[in-house]
Amino acid sequence: MKKTIYSLLFFFLIGNLNAQQTPADKQSTAISIEGATAHIGNGQVIENSLIIFNDGKITFVGSAMAKIARQGKVMNSKGKHVYPGFIAANASLGLVEIDAVKASADADEIGVNNPHIRSLIAYNAESKIVESMRPNGVLMAQITPRGGTISGTSSIVQLDAWNWEDAAIKVDDAIHLEWPSSFSSGRWWLGEDPALKPNKNYSKNIGNIRSYFMNAKNYLGSNNTKKHLPYESTKGLFTSSQSLFIHINGQREITDAITLFKELGIAKIVLVHGNEAEEVSDLLVKNNIPVIIDRPHRNPNSEDDAYDYTYTIAKVLTDKGVVVSLGMEGQMERMNTRNLPFYAGTLAAHGLDKEVALKLLTSNTAKILGIDDFVGTLEVGKDATLFISEGDALDMRTNILSDAFIQGRKISLETHQTKLWKRYSKKYKTK
Repeated sequence: MKKTIYSLLFFFLIGNLNAQQTPADKQSTAISIEGATAHIGNGQVIENSLIIFNDGKITFVGSAMAKIARQGKVMNSKGKHVYPGFIAANASLGLVEIDAVKASADADEIGVNNPHIRSLIAYNAESKIVESMRPNGVLMAQITPRGGTISGTSSIVQLDAWNWEDAAIKVDDAIHLEWPSSFSSGRWWLGEDPALKPNKNYSKNIGNIRSYFMNAKNYLGSNNTKKHLPYESTKGLFTSSQSLFIHINGQREITDAITLFKELGIAKIVLVHGNEAEEVSDLLVKNNIPVIIDRPHRNPNSEDDAYDYTYTIAKVLTDKGVVVSLGMEGQMERMNTRNLPFYAGTLAAHGLDKEVALKLLTSNTAKILGIDDFVGTLEVGKDATLFISEGDALDMRTNILSDAFIQGRKISLETHQTKLWKRYSKKYKTK
């Protein structure tokens, strides 16, 4: 029996040793990428570009025809495309490895109001799911908690690290709130009518949210001998060092939420999901409130929505002046996050300019997350977090990465999936 237990422990330990690609070493020599088409991430495109970076920072971006000395290793990338690293907003990467194994699931916490719960400390940098993002150009993510009314606090990470401390690039960036719906449906499994009807508890639920944040504000404004950790953790919302991400749908709900939190003095608000946000776009633009929309490959929420609502909403909001990003939430969200660039490509196929669609993964997302001073675009002084693709990175047929860098470090594009592909692609080859 003991021998069996020791054998199991041995294989468990060996399995964990092979769980992760070793993170890349710090950049030791300058790199010059020459000849590629550079997609800056802010709508600008430079044909036959030259990009130089050293010590993890971009030092030059411009034309390859510029009379400037190449530095370090010169990479001839003629015919290829270079992009800033894509950023996945509202993602739960690294919080759940296997849905059926409860011990590997840390996406939500017991309780209703948990602003003090930090998703970052539960982030698993060794996740096989996380490493599978990199071959498609997704190099950063906002790690977001789920569940409850106040789900907790998110943080932003880069996806090549030993642990969560190494991964973090912005800690505790936002608190996430699930706003109640003004409609509810009956519990069909109990024989109730499943049709939508007005939610009788809507006003009460809003009152509870108001009371909670009012109590927190009053607590922060007074001298307290006894520390209240949840209230303490909301301080950043009232000082504007943190944003409030409101997960919400519906014109009435959006209006109610903005009215409430402006009244409470919370200035930095971001809407997540935001169905019917186009109906109150003037209110959003006036209050400088961006929207993180859901992936387009889904059905519209309402029977009254156009059949292509989810495919065109990004263009509609963008044309109305709203800053838009593309987030990840819903069924199989962790696995589907790797398809983030292809969702943006779908939006481009339905009327959104391709370089504008790219902004939904780069500069717009960086701006919304408050990290646009060091990532999101290919600009001098910013982190050298970028990748080189054989073709259009928003097209699954041509998004083939040859090289990727995070903070100047050349990262591995090998994953559990690529290893299996290489292994089984040889299985039936004739000798």
